[in-house]
Parts: sequence; structure tokens; C-alpha cells
Amino acid sequence: MGSEPRTRTDWTLAYVLAAAVGAVALLALATAPVAALLGDSSYAIPSSLHGVAAIVYVIVGTVTAYLAWHLYRGTLEAYRDLRILGLLGAFFSLVTVLFGNWIYIYYRATGGPRSYFLEANAPIHEIFFEFKEFIALFTLPVSVASAYILWHEGDALRDRPHLRQAVAVALILAWAYLMLAFGLGAAITKLRSV
Repeated sequence: MGSEPRTRTDWTLAYVLAAAVGAVALLALATAPVAALLGDSSYAIPSSLHGVAAIVYVIVGTVTAYLAWHLYRGTLEAYRDLRILGLLGAFFSLVTVLFGNWIYIYYRATGGPRSYFLEANAPIHEIFFEFKEFIALFTLPVSVASAYILWHEGDALRDRPHLRQAVAVALILAWAYLMLAFGLGAAITKLRSV
């Protein structure tokens, strides 16, 4: 794995993302009471952590997909930034999936949202819940495999166009799966929250 020269004024996208996430968190904490952010459900904390992890993953995944497009075209210069973001994407995919599966217990429980939607409108259950849950799970293996290849191959990826393009396509697919799941998850909270 080669190394790129870095200067003192060289900021990586990971630093910019950390600042953006910090600013969003500070704004949320400053403008809303914690009780209003969490809600009164017994699954309020895991639900909130799932939502926060998903929002951070959307930010990380979007920037990663942008860099993946440049990787696919062969115009990427920031390989180190993409490796860091690939690792962050895999981490936030894992955290989002873990908390999502935790709150899925409540969803499937008797009297939970699943019962409500099966009685009120079964297609909402099929599309908004089942499809969303399965498509969201795809982000984890795709993100982990992409991060592994990015770290294992390093800068040598530049000289392997087919592998470089395969990793780029995988990262863009992970982002597409994420955005589908995120959009459906946001719609679910408007229909009936956990």
C-alpha cells in the first residue's frame, strides 16, 4: 500500500464530515428538548440511535458515492479519503443495522406497528417494512467488502481498472440501498412511529 504525501493544510473529507455531523448534532440539541427528540416509547433510545446513525451514514455514504464515481471514472486523487470514508461507511452501516434490528423486535411484537399495518393496510407493511428491512441489510456486506478491498489494495487500485470499477459500483450500490431504506424509514416514522 503506497502513501500519499500530506501537508499541514491538507484536510481530509473525514474531518469535514466530522464537523458537519457535529454541527447537526449541536443544532439538534440546542433547538429541541431531549425528551421531544427521544419520545416516550420504551424503544425511544435505540430508535433515536438508529435514526442518528442512519443520518450520519447518509452523509458519509453520499460523499463516498461521489468519490466512488470518480474512482469508477479513474479520476480520483483522494484514495486515502475514500479508504477512510469506506471504513466509516462500513461502521455506520453496522451500527444502523444493529439498532434497526433491535427496534424491529418492537415492530413485530403483539400490538406493535406490524399488527397495526397488517390490519389497516397490508401493502404498507410489505413495501415500507419488509422491503425496507431487507434492502437495508444489503448495505452491510457490500460496505464491508468495499472497505476491505480499499484498505487491502490501497493505492495499487489505480493500476487495476476492473477491480477499481467493481469497488466503485459496489460503493454506489451500497449508497442506493441506503437511500431506499432511509427514505422508506423516514416515511414509516410519519405513518406510525416506534
